Amino acid sequence: MSTLRFEALKETFNRKPVEIEEPSRRSQLFGTNVFDERVMRQFLTKEAYKNVMDAIKTGAKIERVVADHISTGMKEWAIAKGVTHYTHWFQPLTGTTAEKHDAFFETIGDGEAIEKFGGSQLVQQEPDASSFPSGGIRNTFEARGYTAWDPTSPAFIWGTTLCIPTIFVSYTGEALDYKTPLLRALQAVDHAATDVAKYFDKNVSKVNATLGWEQEYFLIDSALAATRPDLQLSGRTLLGHSPAKGQQLDDHYFGSIPSRVLAFMRELEIECMKLGIPVKTRHNEVAPNQFELAPIFEEANLAVDHNSLIMDVMTKIAEKHHFKVLFHEKPFAGINGSGKHNNWSLSTDTGVNLLGPGSTPMKNLQFLTFFINTIKAVYDNEELLRAAIASASNDYRLGANEAPPAIISAFIGSQLTEVLDELEKVTDGKLSPQEKTDLKLNVVGKIPEILLDNTDRNRTSPFAFTGNKFEFRAVGSTANCANPMTVLNTIVAKQLKDFKKEVDKLVKSKKMKKDDAIFNVLRDYIKKSKKIRFEGNNYGEEWEKEAEKRGLSNNRTTPEALKIQTAKKTIDLYKEMGVMNKVEIEARHEIELEEYAMRVQIEGRILGDIARNHIIPTAIKYQNVLIENVEGLKHIYNDDFKKHSKEQMNILENISAHIATINSKVNEMIEARKVANKIDDPEKKAFAYCNDVKPFFDEIRYHCDKLELMVDDEIWPLTKYRELLFTR
Repeated sequence: MSTLRFEALKETFNRKPVEIEEPSRRSQLFGTNVFDERVMRQFLTKEAYKNVMDAIKTGAKIERVVADHISTGMKEWAIAKGVTHYTHWFQPLTGTTAEKHDAFFETIGDGEAIEKFGGSQLVQQEPDASSFPSGGIRNTFEARGYTAWDPTSPAFIWGTTLCIPTIFVSYTGEALDYKTPLLRALQAVDHAATDVAKYFDKNVSKVNATLGWEQEYFLIDSALAATRPDLQLSGRTLLGHSPAKGQQLDDHYFGSIPSRVLAFMRELEIECMKLGIPVKTRHNEVAPNQFELAPIFEEANLAVDHNSLIMDVMTKIAEKHHFKVLFHEKPFAGINGSGKHNNWSLSTDTGVNLLGPGSTPMKNLQFLTFFINTIKAVYDNEELLRAAIASASNDYRLGANEAPPAIISAFIGSQLTEVLDELEKVTDGKLSPQEKTDLKLNVVGKIPEILLDNTDRNRTSPFAFTGNKFEFRAVGSTANCANPMTVLNTIVAKQLKDFKKEVDKLVKSKKMKKDDAIFNVLRDYIKKSKKIRFEGNNYGEEWEKEAEKRGLSNNRTTPEALKIQTAKKTIDLYKEMGVMNKVEIEARHEIELEEYAMRVQIEGRILGDIARNHIIPTAIKYQNVLIENVEGLKHIYNDDFKKHSKEQMNILENISAHIATINSKVNEMIEARKVANKIDDPEKKAFAYCNDVKPFFDEIRYHCDKLELMVDDEIWPLTKYRELLFTR
């Protein structure tokens, strides 16, 4: 065993759970490090408090004079809690969070200083934006980018820093982050959904999109992870033979949480409580050393911020507990990968979940309206939804070990399918009194009873209805939730907008009653969107063939999936809904293509390095041991040498064959990479890395993994799967 691997394993055996001081009531900690309504009432004037609440509820502008009062109150609260710095906390298109810390400290002359934090510093900052991806919106020498305060997501304290959630835009006003388009999409769905909700309740004045994410992740001992260059640099293992025992016994799923992991989870939850992140669920996932946490539903913008924040917090807490947290969608071959299921719904300011069945036929007509419109939106924009979850890392997960495939479809369950089938039979035109009664009482009125036992979920479906929400299961664990949430809310907003136009037109032109018009439009939508609904096994070859017949896309790779982003249909959609302009769309498209190529490039370099500098030398070293053994046998057995050395010679020949193939394939991969690197066009370059470079990964890995089974364990340089996955 290599010295590094041996020392790492020895270190893990001596680990003990970190002692955690835990309060008896988590609720007492909740939001203690958040500048929320409770704190604002205490530290702000009535006028300042009212201005912030108006900005949150209606989007009203906060005047600079009022911003000065708010910043003063925020500073006094933060300093009282030991804070020394502040930062505008934002989410650039790198996929991570960003922050630049400034001290409250300010000199005033004559050797004196004060703590200062004014309204201008709260509302806007100008970080150097030259090194953030912009997709050609700015030249490198044009460094200006602006962060602007988002009052709908409260400021929070992390460590000794006051973090102020902000948007990030260019000097010319284009969005350079994930938050800005999300806020626009949420505003669009609010307006469209509110207009439709008023059909059923005139008191509705606002609709919020809600999100409950489920974050899956792996925990690996930090000492063991440090022995793997692939884990350190790419977040996944680029090679490694599957252990004899993986997840096949299903004994890890919902099993007893290991003590070290539980200590990590406890401290993480304590910090989450302080930050106002309402985490509620924790458990073992299916794969060894895989876990999940999930919060209570929140307004979508806040939920997205909380997910981005918690990934940072998890990484830092994991270090204290001698773990490395892996968010990669497929860090280990042969076992489940990790997703981030996005549970989405719409709720009114009157307290109604628009995707929750009600107790009366009228409430269920409301439910069906939003339910069917969502399915229609998914059908019309299935390629755009696929693009929203596309990434180099998620490509490894989609369609593998219970993850949904790249084909977007919607699962609604057999009972709701029957309901839609009944609605499809609605008479085209005005309903007779008897038809309306039968429809409302016999079909619509029975929905709560139907859903009572309809709680099963199709784990292979990328977009499934689960009782009172849709679960977008195809989102990857590394993803920023803003991207899929921007797309989903935009397409639903557009669909609801079109729905209202159609209903109003029928009411006006054909003098239909509102219910008749709604039923007729919904019936039409059910027919048109039927192809997107699938209740079976999404993994089966039959489904691939059936999906193709239905005209559904099957974009297996990220470069294929991203093509739809710059289609005229997409540009028109975003422009109409006020979410993004053509420049912003094309910039994001270019950034995602470039990121894909770079990630594949990095993995290729790592794999080539490990294969040539770790695997091949180790295999040759073992060959030399075998050669010495064969020479000894030759000396002992003389004429019977061949008989007694047959197996050793077979091993030698096999090792030689694997070494030769590895070396030649690495050479071919390098040459393919050189060709790809000369391509300037981002899309062509991404396709070159996808089609010409990436295929070498599996070939090289296959032969490296074969050598792992043949070479003496004592000299194998890399920590093996059985050690990474089963050492606590």
